[in-house]
Amino acid sequence: MKEEQQHEEIFVEGTSHLDEETLFVVSQTFKALSDQTRIRILNLLCTEEHSVNEIAETLGLSQSSVSHQLRFLKNLRLVKFRREGTTLYYSEDDHHVMNLLKQAIKHATHH
Repeated sequence: MKEEQQHEEIFVEGTSHLDEETLFVVSQTFKALSDQTRIRILNLLCTEEHSVNEIAETLGLSQSSVSHQLRFLKNLRLVKFRREGTTLYYSEDDHHVMNLLKQAIKHATHH
């Protein structure tokens, strides 16, 4: 019970003074998580890094579609990349959002 009260106090305290930047980032994060293709990409990247081609092949998407979604996710700092030669390998960059995604998936699959 005490732990629940602490979480509630933190949540209430944190919501009383949301600045415009925080509101924007939160809304963009939920926008990112509202798209099925981005959810599929993020879910894949939860386990290990993948190249654009690997993501496209695994998910049955076009390379341009994957690149477009990755650009959106990278701008929000939800994914990061490393370059190896001419290949970019993407991985998760925000474990908080990935945990949120995992919780949402767990919630959706819990019957």
